[in-house]
Amino acid sequence: MSRIGKRLIDIPAKVTVTIDGQHVAVKGPKGELSRVLPPEVMLEQDGTTVTVKRRDESRAARQRHGLCRTLVANMVEGVSTGFQRRLEIQGVGYRAQVQGRNLILNVGYSKPVDIPPPDGIQLAVENNTNVIVSGIDKEIVGNTAAKIRAVRPPEPYKGKGIRYAGEAVRRKVGKSGGKGKK
Repeated sequence: MSRIGKRLIDIPAKVTVTIDGQHVAVKGPKGELSRVLPPEVMLEQDGTTVTVKRRDESRAARQRHGLCRTLVANMVEGVSTGFQRRLEIQGVGYRAQVQGRNLILNVGYSKPVDIPPPDGIQLAVENNTNVIVSGIDKEIVGNTAAKIRAVRPPEPYKGKGIRYAGEAVRRKVGKSGGKGKK
C-alpha cells in the first residue's frame, strides 16, 4: 500500500471540506479551491480527518492513490496558510519591480520583461532583487515561479540570472587565456 496514500489528512479548525462524489471543495480563510479526482480513488471524511482510499487494487488506482492524497492535502494547506516561492536576481543592473499587478524585470535585455500574474497569485519584490510569488494553489505558485525564472535562468560561468532562493548553481571554469599560444 502507498505510504503517502494511507496517511490521514488533518483539517484545521477554520477549514471546511465538501465531498460530492469525485468533486472535492476546500474552503478556508485564504480562499476556496476545488478539484475533480480520478474515479480510481474515493474520499471519506471522519470529523476532522479525510482519508483517501482506492476503489480496487488496479495499477491505475495504486498510481493515483498517493497523488490524490497529496493534492487534497495541498488544497487544505493552501486555503489555511498559503504557499510561497522566493526568487533571487543576481547580476549587475538586474532588478525587478511591481507595477500595478504586473512584475517588470530588467535582466539584461534591450527592453524590460513584463509578466502578468495569473488569477489568485500575488507578486511582491524586496530590495529590487528578491521576488516573492504567493498564492493558495501550490501548482500555480510553482508554475509562475518557474516562468519568472525561465526569463533569465542562471548561467554557469558568472552565475548571473534569476534563481530560486537557496538554489545552488554549479559554476564552470571559463576560458584560460594564453594556453596553447607560442
